[in-house]
Amino acid sequence: SEFKHLEYFYFHNCPYEAMWKDNSRRWSEKRPTVEILRTYGSDYKAVFVGDASMSPYEIVQPGGSVEYNNPEAGAVWLNRMIEQFPRFVWLNPEPEGLWQYRQSITVINQIMKNRMYPVTLAGLEEAMKVLTK
Repeated sequence: SEFKHLEYFYFHNCPYEAMWKDNSRRWSEKRPTVEILRTYGSDYKAVFVGDASMSPYEIVQPGGSVEYNNPEAGAVWLNRMIEQFPRFVWLNPEPEGLWQYRQSITVINQIMKNRMYPVTLAGLEEAMKVLTK
């Protein structure tokens, strides 16, 4: 009852140029990220969920993905996403006390304008406040 319309997409570490709906078909049924950006208006809210633990190269370098040779850095795609969906948060299941020891979490949190929240009751409450402003 909290969401009028919920769409979800999977990605590995960063959205890059494609995402998918069914993780078991992630290689055969990709959906271009630009199509997602064109389909959903800025009135949609974006909730990213992930531990944000990866090589910093995956975020800041073209070709940094561990799965394939991505032509643009993950940060480019994250910035496109947050530009399209100005009401966004990142939910991180890693214990918040560990975030300072993971460079990639710091980088992602900076890109996400410090809108990363732990998956705790208090963290979820804060994240929902941001989304409803």
